[in-house]
Amino acid sequence: MDLSLTFRSPSPFLLPKSKPSTLSIPLISLKPSPHRLTVAAAAGKMKMIEGVSDELNSIASQNLDYAAARRRVRSAFIPVHQQLDHLLFKMAPTGVRTEEWIERNSKGLEIFFRRWMPEPGVKIKGVVCFCHGYGDTCTFFFEGIARFIAASGYGVYAIDHPGFGLSEGLHGYIYSFDELADNVIEQYAKIKERPEVRGLPCFILGQSMGGAVTLKVHFKDPHGWDGIILVAPMCKIADDVTPSKPVLNFLTFLSKVMPTAKLVPQKDLAELMFRDPRKKKMAVYNVICYDDRVRLRTAVELLNATKEIEEQVDKVSSPLLILHGAADKVTDPVVSQFLYENASSKDKTLKLYEEGYHCILEGEPDDRILTVLNDIISWLDARC
Repeated sequence: MDLSLTFRSPSPFLLPKSKPSTLSIPLISLKPSPHRLTVAAAAGKMKMIEGVSDELNSIASQNLDYAAARRRVRSAFIPVHQQLDHLLFKMAPTGVRTEEWIERNSKGLEIFFRRWMPEPGVKIKGVVCFCHGYGDTCTFFFEGIARFIAASGYGVYAIDHPGFGLSEGLHGYIYSFDELADNVIEQYAKIKERPEVRGLPCFILGQSMGGAVTLKVHFKDPHGWDGIILVAPMCKIADDVTPSKPVLNFLTFLSKVMPTAKLVPQKDLAELMFRDPRKKKMAVYNVICYDDRVRLRTAVELLNATKEIEEQVDKVSSPLLILHGAADKVTDPVVSQFLYENASSKDKTLKLYEEGYHCILEGEPDDRILTVLNDIISWLDARC
């Protein structure tokens, strides 16, 4: 027989809020044999990507568990990305200098870096370091975002977290959220010492789960940054989706027994992330994003991280800009209000965008995306 566990969503980022806010997950199948315990694993089928060749679809359909495959797929799709009819690709400023490289971190993992610099002759005002969200990479939509910020006079640096994008690690697997934050501190400490930006004001920009990473970084290194920018941050679990203690204990136990096993999400979050239907269709071209079921240990780490952040929001002391779509059903804008009201920062700003969904920098109408970008740049300019 199947043993299913019904519980409240472990994170407002992982699963949408719904009524009732429960999720049934077929975690374990018990076979008639008393000695047999197997994990239910209904693997999803790869969807064909419209508008690309069969050869590219074949490349995109390969197993992306490891970085080498993800790097091959990304390389094959670069020409496709450059032709997408999206503001962030077709109207990104020209003249911006880019560079990418790979370095090993202190854990021995290869970490992917990318940077965007203003065109030659433009004075660099400051540095913006980016933390991407769950499942994402700094090489797709953020490419256009970074170009807009760099063209305004900033050096923009980004890494892919271990297990995501073009960095090494099992795809979608977070062994330790603390180690994720420690890696950000380690890599960006090196960036701050690069000769082209040494001594300049340094800001950290975190989006969704990257917002939680950013806050953890701030707690570990309170004076390491001249300001924090959070876009739709995952920083507190809403009360109506907090799992009970027995459920959390059970999930924690399972995450130790089979940490890389995958949960089954309830809905396709793309429907809740992109308000503009045309832009939502372009998300499929982000071919190296992790959009499979959430791995058990990853879910527990995200849950524990948000709980820790919720308990420490009063320790947020850096200059702070929070940007959130008012209609976001992935991360709750009420949570951003909670962060804004409880942060101890003397310089703090909250901007809520009417009708905005989760991806306010990628999935909104063009005029809204430009408004959010300009709000970020204006905030930076006022502090440099």
